[in-house]
Amino acid sequence: MSPSLFPQHIIAQKRDGGVLSRAEIGAFVRGATDGSWADYQLSALLMAIFLRGMTPEETALYTDAMMRSGVVADLTAVPGIKVDKHSTGGVGDKVSIPLAPMVVACGVPVPMISGRGLGHSGGTLDKLESIPGFRTDLSLADYCAQVARIGCALIGQTKDLAPSDKKLYALRDVTATVECIPLICGSILAKKLAEGIDALVLDVKFGRGAFMKTEEQARELAHALVQVGRAGGKKVRALLTAMNQPLGRTVGNALEVGESIACLHGEGPADLMEVTYALGAQMLLLGGKAEDVAEAEAKLQAVIADGSALEKFREIVVAQGGDGRVVDEPDRLPQASHKVILPAPATGIITDVDAMQVALAALRLGAGRAKAEDRIDPGVGVSGLVKIGEPIEAGAALCTIHASDASSAKVAVEMLGKAIRVGNEAPPKARLIGELLS
Repeated sequence: MSPSLFPQHIIAQKRDGGVLSRAEIGAFVRGATDGSWADYQLSALLMAIFLRGMTPEETALYTDAMMRSGVVADLTAVPGIKVDKHSTGGVGDKVSIPLAPMVVACGVPVPMISGRGLGHSGGTLDKLESIPGFRTDLSLADYCAQVARIGCALIGQTKDLAPSDKKLYALRDVTATVECIPLICGSILAKKLAEGIDALVLDVKFGRGAFMKTEEQARELAHALVQVGRAGGKKVRALLTAMNQPLGRTVGNALEVGESIACLHGEGPADLMEVTYALGAQMLLLGGKAEDVAEAEAKLQAVIADGSALEKFREIVVAQGGDGRVVDEPDRLPQASHKVILPAPATGIITDVDAMQVALAALRLGAGRAKAEDRIDPGVGVSGLVKIGEPIEAGAALCTIHASDASSAKVAVEMLGKAIRVGNEAPPKARLIGELLS
């Protein structure tokens, strides 16, 4: 090995503010994949990158090396432009579940590899696995075959796709280097570019319930993701969306699946449908199935109205081993044993529903993971959440708490009582959809 590719040389190069070459970045990623770099060496370079940053060219090279650390799925035999969607994470963000069948019903193939929840942010895989029998652990071959057969597969990352990311993300999580835009870009896009897509729509969230707290931070991340995705040869667009209050009226895995099914029945909450239609429209535009946003949204509304999106979801559920009856009978989803209504303390107007505090209450109930090894209770969470600006009568329900026992329900009542505020004047209506970066 050339001395210039020794770990200590590469670490020092970035520590001192240097720009890493393709060979140096490749050595780093290989070291994470095959174990030839020690954890302390990987961690040292992650911290150097966190502190010194990466140029756009370095970030593109890093993402490419991560993608090529494993297998890249081949979906070239599937007709049409394959389009996926990715969200940077939020509270009550179940958009992927109704969105994928809607877009597929409009004729755009959607290969979707999703993640699990960690911390306050929920995971699409955990939500889907609350459907009895639903499997997200399909092999890469089964994933490709299902996309070819029915236009969509909703699975988790396989051991063959971007394996370097699993190692590096675990180290970032314990070395306080998660909040680094080049590293975030590599982690997100390596997996997405490896799944065989042609185009990608990104939902980059900002606000109290998002990882990016300000719109400026979200814009910076969105710009970097678009730039790196394009360098990888894909069509990429990013939409900024607000995450100050939960999206929709449920937080919790089975509860969010139930709300997603309601969306496909044409009964979804207005804010959830607004984001779903906005992202779906961009997917149809990139997929060549619409000329403008108005036409795209009309097509998405049509597949809800005629039931074809609902039937496509049933087809996906059955194909992945799930109980297709939940599509018509959501009560078949797991349910918590304790249900407690949180009453409004006074008559007035809802002035705040703090997304982060609601998420932490759901986490306390068991709807999420504080640590990666934690088990999730699929039936617990919060439903019937009020929205900012809505009028409320004293004693009326602010939400319903779904708990596994009385003690956790009591804690959630206290937490949610602080998260939801009732006042006398409606706050200014906040914009939900921000700018589009393309």
